[in-house]
Amino acid sequence: MSDGVISQDEIDALLSGVPMDGLNASGQVSGAPSVNIDAATLTKFAGDLKDPLVENLKQMTGVEVSGGAPTAEGASRDQFLAKLPEMVIATTADFSNTLKGDHLYVISTECAQKLVSLVNKEENAALDDMAMSVINETLSTHTNDEITALDKTGKLGGLACNPAESINVPKAMVRIPQNTFALFTYPLTIDGQAYTLWEAVGGDAAQSIASALGGGAPAAPAGGALNAADMAALGGMAGGAPMGAMGGAPMGGAPMGGMQMGGMGMGMPMGGGMPMGGMAPMGGMMGTPPNVQSLQYPNLMGGGAPADQGNIGLLMDVYMEMTVELGRTKKPIKEILGFGEGTIIELDKLAGEPVDILVNHKPIAKGEVVVIDENFGVRITEILSPQERVSELR
Repeated sequence: MSDGVISQDEIDALLSGVPMDGLNASGQVSGAPSVNIDAATLTKFAGDLKDPLVENLKQMTGVEVSGGAPTAEGASRDQFLAKLPEMVIATTADFSNTLKGDHLYVISTECAQKLVSLVNKEENAALDDMAMSVINETLSTHTNDEITALDKTGKLGGLACNPAESINVPKAMVRIPQNTFALFTYPLTIDGQAYTLWEAVGGDAAQSIASALGGGAPAAPAGGALNAADMAALGGMAGGAPMGAMGGAPMGGAPMGGMQMGGMGMGMPMGGGMPMGGMAPMGGMMGTPPNVQSLQYPNLMGGGAPADQGNIGLLMDVYMEMTVELGRTKKPIKEILGFGEGTIIELDKLAGEPVDILVNHKPIAKGEVVVIDENFGVRITEILSPQERVSELR
């Protein structure tokens, strides 16, 4: 892929469930290291911000608002998606300057509609551009409270966030941070109804925040360094005894210092039936040979586990051509040249039969034609199985 254009080969690979660019189905980069999230420190940080959040919502909505105890935890994309309803309002406000990384808020569409209706003093407010502006302003205030609290630590001076941008999308289209990230959960009760505000912070940014607050999970030991315990364990591989004990242990029945050459003091001449000095063969010193096994290659056929299938998390903003096909037919050139106004063309579809829905000319679903405010639309009635979609690609 180059210049923001997705090739047909890449589209075909995505539709057929083939992993691309090292991504797996959980949205993580294969082989990328996970980070340690200091949940305790971040939970306390969220608890300190609960009251300002509740007070801000009270002032904006003019109704009674209360909040439960917030929590923070390390989470993956799949774990976060499992908590979300199908349709959500996602608000991005990425960190910049001193602290950089993903920063995302997510609320349900019901929560968003409640907030906008109360702020605008109207019933069942539409989730349009004006509504998104209300959500942006509401969550930007909470972000500013976070930045103010972090500035007080004196370790993240100059911290800022990009302007908040909210969109109403299915949860699968939310730009969730990659790998392990910090997930804050704020239980809220607004005008007697329970809602949840989720906040996701990229792993690196979350580690920096926890460190600035005086916490931070311990880092894994650097590779390549051996401590005393490691050395002792390695020593135990030779004949089952630590390396330091070999000097005092007999080798072939006599200490190393007691060996004499030319048969002087030796129990048997060099040409005897026992190895030199009665020493045991090297194989006996080193213990049992290592267990060598054949390399097991993964099965390349079949669907595989969900984590092995493709992921399009980084391609969500790429536009693709979608077509609804009513039917097809073939005509000889002489008939086509005879077409005129009023000519009826019979298609290969029966009346009432579902129409085909294609993405970049590849079938993905079937549906029925509907009319929406004088515009034609299509209601999806069936999603083609992976096997059917793969067969169409061949």
